[in-house]
Amino acid sequence: MIKEIIVVEGKDDTVAVKRAVEADTIETNGSAIGEEVLRRIELAQERRGVIIFTDPDHAGERIRKIVAKRVPGCKHAFLPQEKALYKGDIGIENASPDAIRQALSELRTESPEGEGAGEITWDDLMGAGLIVHPDAANRRLRMGKLLGIGYANGKTFFKRCTSFRISRTEFVEALRKMEQGQE
Repeated sequence: MIKEIIVVEGKDDTVAVKRAVEADTIETNGSAIGEEVLRRIELAQERRGVIIFTDPDHAGERIRKIVAKRVPGCKHAFLPQEKALYKGDIGIENASPDAIRQALSELRTESPEGEGAGEITWDDLMGAGLIVHPDAANRRLRMGKLLGIGYANGKTFFKRCTSFRISRTEFVEALRKMEQGQE
């Protein structure tokens, strides 16, 4: 049984998570998260802790940001898009139990803003070709998988590197693997 309560988008995601692990969930019912749901997530964080596990798409990222801003200190699970894809539909509900278990085993905890920034700089992202590069989006996708922080635009990728305290060693090792095609 997973101690924390897992925040997912809908009922189909809950079914998929429960096929993979024994856990309790809170469903946001999409991106129009109501005040009542946010209060339940706050209470869950106080009592048991929360894992945010949303779809690897724009709506899922929007929900992740809303919950993380309102409820600091949550853990985050990221599922790569290709493991959540079925007939053009992207969602946790499409992932295999193994993919869900793997995502939940590689959690990242966000540090509160201003508390101990990570070692990665904007220049590091530029030097790695993750921003201001013709293939930057693809490179961020690949690095996000290797670092376990998911895909994001340049600004959000940088924020994740700092708030999840990605070390220079982790970053350099992931970059090496990416450059050698060891994903």
